[in-house]
Amino acid sequence: MKWEVSLPEAGDIIRVKHRFYYHYGIYIDDDTVVQFGLSEDAVHNAADVRVLCDGIHTFTASGEVERACLTLSEKAKSRSRDKICEYALSCIGEGDYNILHNNCEHFVYRCVFGESSAPGLDSVRNSIRKLLKKDK
Repeated sequence: MKWEVSLPEAGDIIRVKHRFYYHYGIYIDDDTVVQFGLSEDAVHNAADVRVLCDGIHTFTASGEVERACLTLSEKAKSRSRDKICEYALSCIGEGDYNILHNNCEHFVYRCVFGESSAPGLDSVRNSIRKLLKKDK
């Protein structure tokens, strides 16, 4: 999967960089990005993180939005754009957020491919494992 800065289409995985991590969502339209997030009245802890909708401007928080460009093999494994949007919207209100096992990247992969995955997180884990092996 490659990333590009361009206008997203309905069903695209989008992401925005926040300091040292990326935040992911499913783009429906400019008024609707489905993502794991905190509602305005939430007390900032993991139990309050839920799948919700925000507009694109709230999602990006003035950052630059990137959209995923799926490879041919990824496209063959993915749901249709309509099914991605339908599934993402059906998850609104879902909780059980876990930064390592059920985060925003897991969520968007589940929407698009039908199974949770987090290649970005896996890459970080592998880098940490390599560093730990060097220290031994």
